[in-house]
Amino acid sequence: MSFVEYELIDQVGILTINRPEALNALNSTVLTRLDQALDQIDLVVIRCLIITGAGEKAFIAGADVAEMAGMNEAQARDFGETGNKLFRKIESFPVPVIAAINGYALGGGNELALSCDIRLCSENAVFGQPEAGLGITPGFGGTQRLARVIGSTSKAKELLFTCRNIKAEEAKELGLVSAVYPSGNLMGEALKMANRIASQAPIAIRNIKKAVNEGLDLPIDQAIQLEVGLFSACFATQDQKEGMQAFLEKRKDKAFNNK
Repeated sequence: MSFVEYELIDQVGILTINRPEALNALNSTVLTRLDQALDQIDLVVIRCLIITGAGEKAFIAGADVAEMAGMNEAQARDFGETGNKLFRKIESFPVPVIAAINGYALGGGNELALSCDIRLCSENAVFGQPEAGLGITPGFGGTQRLARVIGSTSKAKELLFTCRNIKAEEAKELGLVSAVYPSGNLMGEALKMANRIASQAPIAIRNIKKAVNEGLDLPIDQAIQLEVGLFSACFATQDQKEGMQAFLEKRKDKAFNNK
């Protein structure tokens, strides 16, 4: 079994973690296969990526405890570095990445979702970082991204310290997810959003992602200069000329060619 499946629908890619018998838990093999799958995506064709989990019970129930239980300190460091490198790749992936969270997103599952640009979830989704109850800390970026995403170190620490799980509506209230949908509608809504993103100028979208991601870690004056550079770079593209000409001609149809 490949554990990771990839499907291309027009200009939208869908990566599915396919290990439902283990609630899509992340072991070393799954991490490797996911990393390989990302490397094989054609970035000339794709304009948005959706990541989801197989089945309706779990997005990703966490890192594989059965595998971690036998690790020593050195092995745990390797495992943590592998996961962090992969999730950083997702976070900095050139095109927008949507997490379609169907069910449990615990531990490493929540951490993977946090590395995506946009998070949408089903009504039965459950989020949490249960690591302290297992005698460990989050190892795939949870202590760093959770507070950044929800904008509250107090609430992030509460969830990390207490290991309390939260349901979909509370996750939305916290800003952890953008929207909550009935389970049967989740992928349809994710595809609808992905297709809308895919219809915009792809170079501009990539530059926006770069500006937001990199600018957040810079002083405001440097961040503005980053934005100005990416803004002006768009004017060397055919897509900018097409987009503005369509606006002036009051055309709804635009032929963005990623050039």
